[in-house]
This record gives sequence, structure tokens and C-alpha cells, in this order.
Amino acid sequence: MHEPPPPGRDRDAITRLAAGLRALPYTTDAVGDLLGETAGAALDREQAEPARRRVAQVLDDDGAPASQRALAAVVSCWMLGDAVPVAALDAALPSLGAGGAVGLNLGRIGEGHFHPVVDLSPYSADDLGEAWIASDQTALQTRGVLPPWHVLGIGRASLTLAGNVIRRPVARALDLGVGCGIQTLHLLAHAGHVTATDLSGRALDFTAFNLVLNAGALGLDPDEDPFAPGGRVTLRAGDLLDPVAGERFDLVVSNPPFVITPRTAGDADGINTYRDGGREGDRLLADLVRRLPGHLEPGGTAQLLGNWELHDADGGWDARLRDWIPAGTDAWLIQRDVADPARYAETWLQDSSEQYDPAGYAAGYRRYLEDFDARGVAAVGFGYLWLRRPEAPRAGRVRAEDLQGELQQPLGPAWGAAVQRWDLVEGRPLAGLHVRVPADVTEERHQRFGAEHPEVILARQGGGFRRVAHLDTATAGFLSAADGEFTVGQLTGAVAGLLELDAEAEGALTEAVRHLLLEGFLEAV
Repeated sequence: MHEPPPPGRDRDAITRLAAGLRALPYTTDAVGDLLGETAGAALDREQAEPARRRVAQVLDDDGAPASQRALAAVVSCWMLGDAVPVAALDAALPSLGAGGAVGLNLGRIGEGHFHPVVDLSPYSADDLGEAWIASDQTALQTRGVLPPWHVLGIGRASLTLAGNVIRRPVARALDLGVGCGIQTLHLLAHAGHVTATDLSGRALDFTAFNLVLNAGALGLDPDEDPFAPGGRVTLRAGDLLDPVAGERFDLVVSNPPFVITPRTAGDADGINTYRDGGREGDRLLADLVRRLPGHLEPGGTAQLLGNWELHDADGGWDARLRDWIPAGTDAWLIQRDVADPARYAETWLQDSSEQYDPAGYAAGYRRYLEDFDARGVAAVGFGYLWLRRPEAPRAGRVRAEDLQGELQQPLGPAWGAAVQRWDLVEGRPLAGLHVRVPADVTEERHQRFGAEHPEVILARQGGGFRRVAHLDTATAGFLSAADGEFTVGQLTGAVAGLLELDAEAEGALTEAVRHLLLEGFLEAV
């Protein structure tokens, strides 16, 4: 596939495009109302035919309101990737017109129709409001295999990362592997300055376009050049951390090209820059984890997604990751999924739509299986990583959890509160701390019919990490009385007296309470 030019940089034309999209309005809610529930849900599943049928009905209906026909033309063009009559796009965006869209490299004109070459979709978030994100066309739109130069739009991974980030005001943030710029847009809501890097110059061009397109929502000067120094955003080209050598940040976020692709050292063929960093196995993620803490300010954090190999001889899913973490670094590792070699191959071959090339799909499948077998890879894990450089030098602390069930989305607020609890309970006595059970934690008791006492007592979280804790009589009694009025010491003493616990058992109860606080079944008042 021929690589089209990236979006243009004519700021006046981009501003007119934004004004036209705003006037439609081209928003997630408006598009949902236009398509209806069935077609909208199908489009979320990457099935476009119901949406195509719906917009065709609107465009062919001369009696439909002009505003609805205008929105249908834009949806058909830039969400579904279909050619639309030039007159229809001119009517939808009168201040820009089809000719102006061609000038911005958003499509071409032929035989009276405008043929889109990008995806331009609405995006809504609490911290951004209504926005629009341009990226390369999806396989749904092109009906073909994604090319190596592809710039990915908003996908599940990018939404997951955006939801995971613990949001706090920071002076300097880094978006490593910026892609279309979605993480940078979110960072601008709470960061004084954002540096965004990518190996792909095309990705940086899309990010620059999206920054100008959404300048109003972001509070940016639309005339500001992201490629020039002095603004709130700085775009830099380069591999991983090379563009920020010697610099430190308060927050780093990254959805890096972590996908494991069969290749030998030095083999650069077939790299899809949006997902594959050209390293063998999981070396890219290992390199990032080892180097990132050196780019953090004291107290600074990094959050990223990743894949890691699981070998039978590893001694636990987190063993490889722990080896990557530099001394003196805090880390929290969460494994969300595990795929065997076959499922992993299928996932990423389908992600790049290799099924449109059956011979290539089969050959790629074989390469995956041969590569994993040759290197002893039993499975591949996927999950989230949080790293922190402590405020003052000390030994690092590492948590690792295998949480493959459903978690609260967005997870960031709950994760931030969990980090605070982790810091609170680490190495401090709890006796004088007032605690209570959070509102989302409920109790479950299970017993056989006719039994006098429950045989299983559970505490279950309705939000956050949605953990389940198995309780004994002592911990269940403690949680029942923990309403914030009494301290841990008072409550453990009362429970120990009621149950006639000796000193050793009372100490074990205190440690159990520490664990319940750490995992969010209790909170400090």
C-alpha cells in the first residue's frame, strides 16, 4: 500500500475544520444517536455494515434534516472510510469544504467524490470534553493488511492506559511512543509541559495535527508549533528514551511497541512501528523498565503496558520482570492476561489484519510457533506496570499481582488510593490508626443448610481492583466493628478479648489487618 502524506499543518484550515466539526456537532453522543444502538454496538465490534446501511438511509432521504445529512456524510467519510459526494462534504463543512480537506491531506477528489485517506473520529473524556482524533485508516476502512507505517488511532490498549494513569498535577510529563497523541491530550489536563516522542515521524505529524485540531479544548494557542521549543508540548523523533537523554520527568506514560514478533537480533524486516520495536522477544520492555527510573525525578512515576515472556524455568510469572527493575525503584506489576503461543499468534496476526492475506497469515503463524518453541516460551503475559523513584534513596519495594478478573474502569483513581495505602502501612505501627470499611466492600457468608455457623466468610470489593478476601472469625469481627471511631489497637484488643486470643494470635490479627488495609478492604480515616 502506498504511504499517503501525513495531515497538513495549515493552522487556518485546521481551525476551520474544528469549527465545522463543532457545528455539526461531530461528537460521540451525536454519532451514537445517528447510528442507533444496534449499528453503534456493531461498529464497536469492528463490524461496519449496519452503520453503512444506516448512513446510506440518511443520505438517500431527501426529507432528512440537513443537519442529520451533514453528520451522516462526515461519519461515512472519516469513520467508515467510504467515498462521499463532494457536494455532501461541502455542505457538511462549508467553511472548509472538500477542497480544504484535500489541502490538509485528509483525502482526495475523484469522479465527483471525496475519498478519505485518514480516520477522523470523535472522542469524549471527562478531562478533555469533546475532541477529535485523526490517525491512519483502520483495516475496517481499507479492507486490507495494515502497513508497517500505520499510525494507530484510539484502541483498547490506549484507552486502558489512559484510564490507568494516576492523575496528579505535575510540572513535566513524558509520553513515550506518542502515536496519534491521545495520551498527550490527557496529560495536558494536569501537566505543565509534555514531551512526546516516537520513532515514527508520521506519528508525530498526526499528533501535531490533533493538538492544533483540539487546541480549544486543550487550552493551547492554535498558532503554537509543537515541533518548536517554548510551548507546552514538545515533539521529538527517536527510539525509546534516546530523544530525552539526560532529562527527568515527574510522570512518564507509555503504550510502547511491546508486541513480541518473531525475529533474530539485528533483523529489522517487517517492523510495524506502531506495535513492534524491532527487538527480539520482550527485550524492548526489559530495556524500558531498566532505563525508565533514571529518567524520573525524585517521587516521579511511570506507568506503561507490556507483554512479557513466560518460561517454564522462570519460577513465577513475575520473575523476569523483577530482574529488570533497578535497585532502589518501587514497582507494582499487574498481570491481566496470559496467552499460549497459538492464541498470541492469532491475536496479533488478526490485529494487523493478516487474514486478508491467507498465505501471509499461515506463514506468520508458523514463524510465531517456531520462534516461541526455539526460545522455550511457554506463554506470554500482558499487563500493567507502575514504577516510582522514591523521594529519597532507599531500598525499592515491589508488588506483583495476577489479576485476570474484571477491574474498575478507569482504574487510575483506585490505583492512586492503593499506592497511598501501600505507603501508609509500610514499616509503621498501625495501633493508633483509625480505619473503616469502604462503602463498596460487602460481606458474604456461606453455609450448608442446617449448619449452625457459616463455613465461608468473604469480603468483596465492588470497585477498584475488585478483590475477594477470605476471612476468619477474628478478621470478620474486626471488619464488622471498623467504622472509623476506634483505632486498630482498640479493635484488635477488643476482638482478641472476645475470642480469647493469646498474644501470638492477636499479633497475627494485626498483620491480617495490615494486609486488609493494603488491599483496600479497609481505609484510613
